[in-house]
Amino acid sequence: MRLHILGICGTFMGGVAALARELGLTVEGSDAAVYPPMSSQLEALGIRLMDGYAAGHLQPAPDLVVVGNAMTRGNPAIEYMLDAQLRYVSGPQWLGETVLAGREVLAVAGTHGKTTTTSLLAHLLDHASEGQAGLAPGFLVGGVPGNFGVSARLGDAASPFVIEADEYDTAFFDKRSKFVHYRPRVAILNNLEYDHADIFPDLAAIQRQFHHLVRTVPGNGRLIVNAHDANLADVLAMGCWTPVETFGIGEGDWQARLIEADGSAFAVQRHGEAIGEVRWSLLGNHSVLNALAALAAAAAAGADPRALLPAFASFNSVKRRMELVGEVNGVRVYDDFAHHPTAIATTLAGLRAKVGEARILVALEPRSNSMRLGAHAAALAPSLADADAVVFLHRPELPWDAGRVTGALQGRGRTAPTVAALIEALRSEARPGDHVVFMSNGGFEDAPRRFAEALG
Repeated sequence: MRLHILGICGTFMGGVAALARELGLTVEGSDAAVYPPMSSQLEALGIRLMDGYAAGHLQPAPDLVVVGNAMTRGNPAIEYMLDAQLRYVSGPQWLGETVLAGREVLAVAGTHGKTTTTSLLAHLLDHASEGQAGLAPGFLVGGVPGNFGVSARLGDAASPFVIEADEYDTAFFDKRSKFVHYRPRVAILNNLEYDHADIFPDLAAIQRQFHHLVRTVPGNGRLIVNAHDANLADVLAMGCWTPVETFGIGEGDWQARLIEADGSAFAVQRHGEAIGEVRWSLLGNHSVLNALAALAAAAAAGADPRALLPAFASFNSVKRRMELVGEVNGVRVYDDFAHHPTAIATTLAGLRAKVGEARILVALEPRSNSMRLGAHAAALAPSLADADAVVFLHRPELPWDAGRVTGALQGRGRTAPTVAALIEALRSEARPGDHVVFMSNGGFEDAPRRFAEALG
Protein backbone atom coordinates (compact mmCIF):
# COMPACT_ATOMS: atom_id res chain seq x y z
CA MET A 1 0.00 0.00 0.00
CA ARG A 2 1.30 3.45 -0.91
CA LEU A 3 0.42 6.42 1.29
CA HIS A 4 0.92 10.05 0.32
CA ILE A 5 0.94 12.38 3.33
CA LEU A 6 0.10 16.05 2.80
CA GLY A 7 1.88 18.21 5.38
CA ILE A 8 4.39 15.48 6.18
CA CYS A 9 7.04 17.63 7.88
CA GLY A 10 4.88 18.69 10.81
CA THR A 11 5.78 16.90 14.03
CA PHE A 12 2.46 15.03 14.20
CA MET A 13 2.25 14.09 10.52
CA GLY A 14 5.93 13.20 10.48
CA GLY A 15 5.21 10.82 13.34
CA VAL A 16 2.31 9.33 11.39
CA ALA A 17 4.68 8.82 8.44
CA ALA A 18 7.26 7.08 10.65
CA LEU A 19 4.62 4.73 12.07
CA ALA A 20 3.27 3.91 8.60
CA ARG A 21 6.79 3.12 7.39
CA GLU A 22 7.36 0.91 10.44
CA LEU A 23 4.20 -0.97 9.50
CA GLY A 24 5.85 -1.80 6.19
CA LEU A 25 3.85 0.60 4.01
CA THR A 26 5.33 2.61 1.16
CA VAL A 27 5.25 6.21 2.34
CA GLU A 28 5.83 9.51 0.54
CA GLY A 29 4.73 13.03 1.25
CA SER A 30 4.55 16.71 0.39
CA ASP A 31 5.06 19.85 2.41
CA ALA A 32 5.26 23.56 1.73
CA ALA A 33 8.81 23.61 3.04
CA VAL A 34 10.70 20.36 3.43
CA TYR A 35 13.00 21.17 6.33
CA PRO A 36 14.96 19.48 9.14
CA PRO A 37 14.84 18.02 11.68
CA MET A 38 11.74 16.14 10.51
CA SER A 39 12.89 15.96 6.89
CA SER A 40 16.18 14.36 7.95
CA GLN A 41 14.37 11.88 10.19
CA LEU A 42 11.97 10.90 7.41
CA GLU A 43 14.62 10.63 4.69
CA ALA A 44 16.59 8.32 6.97
CA LEU A 45 13.52 6.06 7.02
CA GLY A 46 13.47 5.89 3.23
CA ILE A 47 10.48 8.20 2.84
CA ARG A 48 10.36 10.25 -0.36
CA LEU A 49 9.71 13.95 0.26
CA MET A 50 8.35 16.45 -2.27
CA ASP A 51 8.54 20.22 -1.92
CA GLY A 52 5.26 22.09 -2.38
CA TYR A 53 1.73 20.92 -3.08
CA ALA A 54 1.68 20.38 -6.83
CA ALA A 55 -1.12 18.20 -8.18
CA GLY A 56 1.54 16.13 -9.94
CA HIS A 57 2.73 14.86 -6.58
CA LEU A 58 -0.46 12.77 -6.46
CA GLN A 59 0.16 11.20 -9.88
CA PRO A 60 0.04 8.29 -10.27
CA ALA A 61 -2.67 8.05 -7.64
CA PRO A 62 -1.58 6.71 -4.25
CA ASP A 63 -3.74 4.10 -2.54
CA LEU A 64 -4.57 6.59 0.19
CA VAL A 65 -3.95 10.30 0.87
CA VAL A 66 -3.45 11.21 4.54
CA VAL A 67 -4.37 14.86 5.00
CA GLY A 68 -2.72 17.10 7.59
CA ASN A 69 -4.79 19.71 9.41
CA ALA A 70 -2.81 22.59 7.88
CA MET A 71 -4.32 21.75 4.48
CA THR A 72 -7.16 23.97 3.24
CA ARG A 73 -9.51 24.22 0.30
CA GLY A 74 -7.79 26.03 -2.52
CA ASN A 75 -4.55 24.13 -2.00
CA PRO A 76 -3.65 22.64 -5.43
CA ALA A 77 -3.07 19.15 -4.06
CA ILE A 78 -6.35 19.21 -2.12
CA GLU A 79 -8.32 20.42 -5.13
CA TYR A 80 -6.79 17.72 -7.34
CA MET A 81 -7.42 15.07 -4.66
CA LEU A 82 -11.11 15.99 -4.50
CA ASP A 83 -11.60 16.36 -8.26
CA ALA A 84 -9.90 13.00 -8.95
CA GLN A 85 -11.95 11.34 -6.17
CA LEU A 86 -8.85 9.94 -4.50
CA ARG A 87 -9.28 8.05 -1.23
CA TYR A 88 -8.35 10.31 1.68
CA VAL A 89 -8.43 10.35 5.44
CA SER A 90 -7.19 12.63 8.22
CA GLY A 91 -4.01 11.85 10.11
CA PRO A 92 -5.77 11.31 13.47
CA GLN A 93 -8.41 9.03 11.93
CA TRP A 94 -5.76 6.96 10.14
CA LEU A 95 -3.81 6.71 13.39
CA GLY A 96 -6.87 5.74 15.43
CA GLU A 97 -8.02 3.06 13.01
CA THR A 98 -4.66 1.64 11.91
CA VAL A 99 -2.30 1.96 14.89
CA LEU A 100 -4.32 2.54 18.06
CA ALA A 101 -7.18 0.08 17.52
CA GLY A 102 -6.75 -2.84 19.90
CA ARG A 103 -3.97 -1.13 21.90
CA GLU A 104 -4.15 0.23 25.43
CA VAL A 105 -3.97 3.94 24.66
CA LEU A 106 -2.74 6.54 27.14
CA ALA A 107 -3.55 10.06 25.92
CA VAL A 108 -2.08 13.30 27.25
CA ALA A 109 -4.31 16.36 26.78
CA GLY A 110 -4.02 19.93 28.03
CA THR A 111 -3.28 23.47 26.94
CA HIS A 112 0.27 23.26 28.28
CA GLY A 113 2.83 20.52 28.84
CA LYS A 114 1.47 17.88 26.47
CA THR A 115 4.74 17.16 24.68
CA THR A 116 6.87 16.99 27.83
CA THR A 117 4.32 14.88 29.73
CA THR A 118 3.85 12.49 26.80
CA SER A 119 7.61 12.05 26.48
CA LEU A 120 7.97 11.51 30.22
CA LEU A 121 5.14 8.96 30.34
CA ALA A 122 6.69 7.02 27.45
CA HIS A 123 10.04 7.12 29.24
CA LEU A 124 8.52 5.83 32.50
CA LEU A 125 6.74 2.97 30.74
CA ASP A 126 9.90 2.17 28.79
CA HIS A 127 11.77 2.00 32.12
CA ALA A 128 9.05 -0.28 33.52
CA SER A 129 9.37 -2.62 30.51
CA GLU A 130 13.15 -3.04 30.73
CA GLY A 131 14.00 -6.71 30.86
CA GLN A 132 10.50 -7.71 29.78
CA ALA A 133 10.56 -8.81 26.15
CA GLY A 134 7.69 -7.63 23.99
CA LEU A 135 6.52 -4.83 26.30
CA ALA A 136 8.27 -1.72 24.95
CA PRO A 137 5.61 1.03 24.69
CA GLY A 138 4.71 2.78 21.47
CA PHE A 139 4.38 6.55 21.31
CA LEU A 140 3.72 9.58 19.14
CA VAL A 141 5.02 12.87 20.50
CA GLY A 142 4.74 16.37 19.02
CA GLY A 143 8.48 16.84 19.32
CA VAL A 144 11.67 14.82 19.57
CA PRO A 145 12.02 13.20 23.03
CA GLY A 146 15.59 13.27 24.28
CA ASN A 147 15.46 9.68 25.52
CA PHE A 148 14.33 8.24 22.19
CA GLY A 149 15.65 10.52 19.44
CA VAL A 150 12.54 9.94 17.30
CA SER A 151 9.05 11.42 17.53
CA ALA A 152 7.18 8.12 17.09
CA ARG A 153 7.54 4.35 17.26
CA LEU A 154 5.08 1.45 17.17
CA GLY A 155 6.45 -0.40 20.18
CA ASP A 156 5.18 -3.89 20.87
CA ALA A 157 1.58 -4.81 20.08
CA ALA A 158 0.96 -6.07 23.63
CA SER A 159 2.25 -2.86 25.22
CA PRO A 160 0.55 0.52 25.80
CA PHE A 161 0.68 3.31 23.23
CA VAL A 162 1.26 6.85 24.56
CA ILE A 163 -0.01 9.72 22.43
CA GLU A 164 0.03 13.49 22.66
CA ALA A 165 -3.66 14.37 22.41
CA ASP A 166 -4.08 17.75 20.75
CA GLU A 167 -7.31 19.74 20.95
CA TYR A 168 -6.62 21.45 17.62
CA ASP A 169 -9.02 20.53 14.82
CA THR A 170 -8.53 17.35 12.78
CA ALA A 171 -8.72 18.41 9.12
CA PHE A 172 -10.47 20.80 6.75
CA PHE A 173 -13.29 18.22 6.48
CA ASP A 174 -13.39 17.25 10.19
CA LYS A 175 -13.51 20.15 12.64
CA ARG A 176 -13.55 17.97 15.76
CA SER A 177 -10.47 17.99 17.96
CA LYS A 178 -7.82 15.44 17.02
CA PHE A 179 -8.10 13.62 20.32
CA VAL A 180 -11.63 12.31 19.72
CA HIS A 181 -10.08 9.75 17.33
CA TYR A 182 -7.79 8.14 19.90
CA ARG A 183 -10.23 6.32 22.26
CA PRO A 184 -7.86 6.18 25.26
CA ARG A 185 -8.32 3.96 28.28
CA VAL A 186 -6.27 6.39 30.37
CA ALA A 187 -6.41 10.13 29.70
CA ILE A 188 -4.45 12.90 31.36
CA LEU A 189 -6.23 16.27 31.53
CA ASN A 190 -3.26 18.41 32.43
CA ASN A 191 -4.78 21.91 32.35
CA LEU A 192 -7.20 23.97 30.29
CA GLU A 193 -7.05 27.61 29.23
CA TYR A 194 -8.22 29.64 26.29
CA ASP A 195 -6.00 29.21 23.25
CA HIS A 196 -6.23 28.58 19.48
CA ALA A 197 -8.15 31.80 18.89
CA ASP A 198 -8.23 31.01 15.18
CA ILE A 199 -10.64 28.08 15.65
CA PHE A 200 -12.25 28.45 19.10
CA PRO A 201 -14.44 31.50 19.80
CA ASP A 202 -14.22 31.17 23.58
CA LEU A 203 -13.16 28.93 26.47
CA ALA A 204 -16.52 27.15 26.53
CA ALA A 205 -15.94 25.86 23.00
CA ILE A 206 -12.67 24.25 24.08
CA GLN A 207 -14.31 22.80 27.19
CA ARG A 208 -16.92 21.12 24.98
CA GLN A 209 -14.15 19.46 22.96
CA PHE A 210 -12.47 18.25 26.16
CA HIS A 211 -15.79 16.82 27.25
CA HIS A 212 -16.00 14.95 23.94
CA LEU A 213 -12.69 13.33 24.96
CA VAL A 214 -14.06 12.51 28.43
CA ARG A 215 -17.05 10.80 26.77
CA THR A 216 -14.72 8.38 24.95
CA VAL A 217 -12.86 7.09 28.03
CA PRO A 218 -14.40 3.79 29.21
CA GLY A 219 -15.75 3.09 32.67
CA ASN A 220 -12.89 0.68 33.39
CA GLY A 221 -10.35 3.32 32.42
CA ARG A 222 -8.96 6.30 34.31
CA LEU A 223 -8.98 10.08 34.07
CA ILE A 224 -5.92 11.80 35.57
CA VAL A 225 -6.96 15.40 36.27
CA ASN A 226 -5.18 18.51 37.56
CA ALA A 227 -6.69 19.27 40.97
CA HIS A 228 -5.85 22.97 40.69
CA ASP A 229 -7.73 23.60 37.44
CA ALA A 230 -11.28 24.97 37.78
CA ASN A 231 -11.84 24.84 34.02
CA LEU A 232 -11.27 21.07 34.05
CA ALA A 233 -13.62 20.73 37.03
CA ASP A 234 -16.28 22.41 34.89
CA VAL A 235 -15.62 19.88 32.12
CA LEU A 236 -16.14 16.95 34.49
CA ALA A 237 -19.29 18.57 35.81
CA MET A 238 -20.79 18.17 32.31
CA GLY A 239 -20.80 14.43 32.96
CA CYS A 240 -18.18 11.81 33.82
CA TRP A 241 -18.45 8.02 33.62
CA THR A 242 -14.85 7.08 34.42
CA PRO A 243 -12.95 6.91 37.75
CA VAL A 244 -10.98 10.12 38.34
CA GLU A 245 -7.67 10.59 40.11
CA THR A 246 -6.47 14.13 40.74
CA PHE A 247 -2.95 15.48 41.14
CA GLY A 248 -1.48 18.67 42.52
CA ILE A 249 1.09 20.38 44.69
CA GLY A 250 -0.31 19.87 48.17
CA GLU A 251 -3.69 18.94 46.73
CA GLY A 252 -5.34 15.91 45.11
CA ASP A 253 -5.00 12.13 45.20
CA TRP A 254 -1.41 12.36 43.95
CA GLN A 255 0.46 15.12 45.75
CA ALA A 256 3.89 16.67 45.54
CA ARG A 257 5.72 18.51 48.31
CA LEU A 258 8.58 20.64 47.06
CA ILE A 259 11.98 19.81 48.49
CA GLU A 260 13.71 22.40 46.31
CA ALA A 261 11.85 25.63 45.51
CA ASP A 262 12.79 25.38 41.83
CA GLY A 263 11.00 22.02 41.43
CA SER A 264 14.17 20.01 40.83
CA ALA A 265 13.40 17.81 43.87
CA PHE A 266 10.05 16.90 45.40
CA ALA A 267 8.38 14.20 47.49
CA VAL A 268 5.39 12.24 46.18
CA GLN A 269 2.47 10.73 48.04
CA ARG A 270 -0.67 8.95 46.84
CA HIS A 271 -3.84 9.01 48.94
CA GLY A 272 -1.72 10.17 51.87
CA GLU A 273 0.82 7.35 51.54
CA ALA A 274 4.44 8.29 50.87
CA ILE A 275 5.73 6.99 47.52
CA GLY A 276 9.23 8.48 47.54
CA GLU A 277 11.25 11.38 46.16
CA VAL A 278 12.01 12.64 42.67
CA ARG A 279 15.25 14.41 41.78
CA TRP A 280 15.67 15.48 38.19
CA SER A 281 16.90 18.21 35.85
CA LEU A 282 13.60 19.96 35.09
CA LEU A 283 12.48 23.17 36.76
CA GLY A 284 9.24 24.84 37.80
CA ASN A 285 5.95 23.94 39.42
CA HIS A 286 4.52 23.15 35.98
CA SER A 287 7.17 20.46 35.53
CA VAL A 288 6.27 18.98 38.92
CA LEU A 289 2.63 18.78 37.83
CA ASN A 290 3.65 17.14 34.56
CA ALA A 291 5.63 14.59 36.56
CA LEU A 292 2.70 13.77 38.85
CA ALA A 293 0.39 13.35 35.87
CA ALA A 294 2.78 10.99 34.10
CA LEU A 295 3.41 8.96 37.26
CA ALA A 296 -0.32 8.62 37.95
CA ALA A 297 -1.01 7.54 34.35
CA ALA A 298 1.81 4.97 34.44
CA ALA A 299 0.36 3.56 37.66
CA ALA A 300 -3.09 3.41 36.02
CA ALA A 301 -1.47 1.32 33.26
CA GLY A 302 -0.22 -1.15 35.89
CA ALA A 303 3.31 0.12 36.64
CA ASP A 304 4.67 0.29 40.19
CA PRO A 305 5.10 4.01 40.92
CA ARG A 306 7.84 3.44 43.50
CA ALA A 307 9.91 1.51 40.99
CA LEU A 308 9.54 4.35 38.48
CA LEU A 309 10.98 7.15 40.63
CA PRO A 310 14.64 6.50 39.70
CA ALA A 311 13.71 6.91 36.00
CA PHE A 312 13.04 10.62 36.49
CA ALA A 313 16.75 11.27 36.97
CA SER A 314 17.50 9.89 33.50
CA PHE A 315 14.71 11.79 31.73
CA ASN A 316 16.00 13.98 28.92
CA SER A 317 13.36 16.52 28.06
CA VAL A 318 12.07 17.30 24.61
CA LYS A 319 14.10 19.57 22.41
CA ARG A 320 13.19 23.24 22.74
CA ARG A 321 11.80 22.91 26.28
CA MET A 322 14.28 25.15 28.12
CA GLU A 323 16.95 23.48 26.02
CA LEU A 324 20.38 24.85 26.87
CA VAL A 325 21.89 25.87 23.53
CA GLY A 326 25.20 26.71 25.13
CA GLU A 327 27.18 29.00 27.39
CA VAL A 328 29.30 31.65 25.66
CA ASN A 329 31.48 34.09 27.55
CA GLY A 330 29.52 33.45 30.74
CA VAL A 331 26.08 33.91 29.10
CA ARG A 332 23.75 30.89 29.12
CA VAL A 333 21.41 30.68 26.12
CA TYR A 334 18.15 28.67 26.12
CA ASP A 335 15.65 27.70 23.42
CA ASP A 336 12.08 27.31 24.68
CA PHE A 337 8.72 26.53 23.08
CA ALA A 338 6.57 28.65 25.44
CA HIS A 339 4.01 30.69 23.48
CA HIS A 340 1.13 31.25 25.92
CA PRO A 341 1.25 33.70 28.85
CA THR A 342 0.80 30.94 31.43
CA ALA A 343 3.59 28.83 29.94
CA ILE A 344 5.85 31.90 29.72
CA ALA A 345 5.19 32.83 33.34
CA THR A 346 5.67 29.35 34.79
CA THR A 347 8.82 28.70 32.75
CA LEU A 348 10.41 31.97 33.86
CA ALA A 349 9.33 31.39 37.48
CA GLY A 350 11.12 28.03 37.46
CA LEU A 351 14.26 29.61 36.04
CA ARG A 352 14.10 32.47 38.55
CA ALA A 353 13.87 30.00 41.44
CA LYS A 354 16.98 28.29 40.05
CA VAL A 355 19.18 31.31 39.26
CA GLY A 356 18.23 33.64 42.12
CA GLU A 357 19.27 37.24 41.48
CA ALA A 358 21.00 36.56 38.14
CA ARG A 359 19.57 38.52 35.23
CA ILE A 360 17.07 36.87 32.88
CA LEU A 361 16.74 38.27 29.37
CA VAL A 362 13.87 37.13 27.14
CA ALA A 363 13.46 37.20 23.36
CA LEU A 364 9.83 36.61 22.38
CA GLU A 365 8.35 35.81 18.97
CA PRO A 366 4.52 36.09 18.72
CA ARG A 367 4.09 33.25 16.25
CA SER A 368 1.11 31.10 17.30
CA ASN A 369 -2.22 32.02 15.73
CA SER A 370 -3.54 33.21 19.10
CA MET A 371 -0.48 35.41 19.63
CA ARG A 372 -0.61 36.85 16.12
CA LEU A 373 -4.30 37.67 16.58
CA GLY A 374 -3.53 39.46 19.85
CA ALA A 375 -5.72 37.14 21.95
CA HIS A 376 -3.10 37.05 24.73
CA ALA A 377 -1.77 40.61 24.43
CA ALA A 378 -3.19 41.85 27.74
CA ALA A 379 -1.65 38.94 29.68
CA LEU A 380 1.82 39.07 28.12
CA ALA A 381 3.39 41.83 30.21
CA PRO A 382 2.35 40.25 33.56
CA SER A 383 3.67 36.87 32.33
CA LEU A 384 7.12 38.46 31.90
CA ALA A 385 7.38 39.63 35.50
CA ASP A 386 10.47 37.51 36.17
CA ALA A 387 12.37 38.90 33.17
CA ASP A 388 14.90 41.69 33.67
CA ALA A 389 14.78 42.66 30.00
CA VAL A 390 12.56 41.66 27.07
CA VAL A 391 13.03 42.06 23.32
CA PHE A 392 9.77 41.48 21.45
CA LEU A 393 9.95 40.59 17.76
CA HIS A 394 7.49 42.99 16.13
CA ARG A 395 7.48 42.17 12.45
CA PRO A 396 5.67 44.74 10.25
CA GLU A 397 2.88 42.27 9.44
CA LEU A 398 1.89 41.81 13.10
CA PRO A 399 -1.69 43.17 13.14
CA TRP A 400 -1.50 44.70 16.62
CA ASP A 401 0.87 47.07 18.37
CA ALA A 402 3.44 45.23 20.48
CA GLY A 403 4.12 48.54 22.22
CA ARG A 404 1.10 47.67 24.36
CA VAL A 405 3.25 44.91 25.86
CA THR A 406 6.65 46.56 26.02
CA GLY A 407 5.16 49.80 27.34
CA ALA A 408 3.66 47.90 30.27
CA LEU A 409 7.09 46.50 31.17
CA GLN A 410 8.15 49.85 32.65
CA GLY A 411 11.44 50.26 30.85
CA ARG A 412 12.30 46.55 30.72
CA GLY A 413 10.99 45.97 27.20
CA ARG A 414 11.72 46.98 23.63
CA THR A 415 10.68 45.81 20.18
CA ALA A 416 12.76 44.77 17.19
CA PRO A 417 11.45 44.61 13.59
CA THR A 418 13.67 41.71 12.48
CA VAL A 419 15.44 38.75 14.03
CA ALA A 420 18.79 40.30 13.14
CA ALA A 421 17.87 43.47 15.03
CA LEU A 422 16.61 41.42 17.96
CA ILE A 423 19.89 39.50 18.16
CA GLU A 424 21.90 42.71 18.06
CA ALA A 425 19.75 44.27 20.81
CA LEU A 426 20.32 41.25 23.03
CA ARG A 427 24.03 41.11 22.23
CA SER A 428 24.48 44.71 23.34
CA GLU A 429 22.53 44.02 26.54
CA ALA A 430 23.95 40.66 27.63
CA ARG A 431 26.81 40.34 30.09
CA PRO A 432 28.49 37.45 31.92
CA GLY A 433 26.19 35.71 34.38
CA ASP A 434 23.02 36.40 32.34
CA HIS A 435 20.46 33.81 31.27
CA VAL A 436 18.94 34.52 27.85
CA VAL A 437 15.73 32.68 26.91
CA PHE A 438 14.32 32.58 23.37
CA MET A 439 10.59 31.82 23.38
CA SER A 440 8.62 30.82 20.27
CA ASN A 441 6.61 27.89 18.95
CA GLY A 442 8.21 28.39 15.53
CA GLY A 443 11.67 28.30 14.05
CA PHE A 444 12.49 31.88 15.16
CA GLU A 445 14.95 31.91 12.20
CA ASP A 446 17.34 29.88 14.38
CA ALA A 447 17.75 32.94 16.60
CA PRO A 448 19.09 31.17 19.75
CA ARG A 449 22.03 29.64 17.89
CA ARG A 450 22.68 32.78 15.87
CA PHE A 451 22.78 34.75 19.12
CA ALA A 452 25.21 32.29 20.69
CA GLU A 453 27.45 32.67 17.64
CA ALA A 454 27.21 36.47 17.88
CA LEU A 455 28.32 36.32 21.52
CA GLY A 456 31.36 34.31 20.47
